[in-house]
Amino acid sequence: MATPTPPAGNPPQAGQTQGPPPPRPGDKVPQGGLDPTQVFASPPPPPPQQGAQGGAQPQDSGPPPPPPGPLPSDEDLKKKGYDDEDIRILKEVGNYRFGSASVSLNNDNINVPAHPETKFDEQKFLSLLRGSISLTRDEKWRIVQAIPKLSQFQIDELQKILEEEKRKFSELSPKHLLQLMKLEQKHSEDWKDLQSINVQQGARSQEQQKADEIRKQLGL
Repeated sequence: MATPTPPAGNPPQAGQTQGPPPPRPGDKVPQGGLDPTQVFASPPPPPPQQGAQGGAQPQDSGPPPPPPGPLPSDEDLKKKGYDDEDIRILKEVGNYRFGSASVSLNNDNINVPAHPETKFDEQKFLSLLRGSISLTRDEKWRIVQAIPKLSQFQIDELQKILEEEKRKFSELSPKHLLQLMKLEQKHSEDWKDLQSINVQQGARSQEQQKADEIRKQLGL
């Protein structure tokens, strides 16, 4: 998946030290949002290519999975281009298709900072973000924190990238479904973890605010 913002300067040369590590969920974010150049610890990999030739990416020229529901007979599936491995995995994963795990989640407690310079559907953006299996938990958090400093072009491009990732993973042959299911389950747990961190952070902020009010009332 391509980085939606240009890298900051040139990569460090031999003998040079890199800057501080990017912030992690729960860390304090500068007022006005996180600098977009801090989003990625390293450039994320591109999504897999359908029918890619050569390189490390295996060739995958089979048809995409059929819709969830009762499977046709093995004979009918083979007529549609599925081989024995496709059929075996389809029976093993049942109604799972890419996106099945993330669609059961929600965006509660993922707060989008104010972004007066840009307009977009926040819930759609978050849903695409939570469904990504190319981005890490921390990168998803940093993208949200960087929203106030992203341009409209960067927001639009990032959304296109996330939509393209979703489409390409959905079109992979059934041979990939088991691996995709495991990856999606892991990323779903990561999203829930982000939600929990935000809830805890919000509770701490409320406690701090109440303590400040009490000190003010006592003249401390």
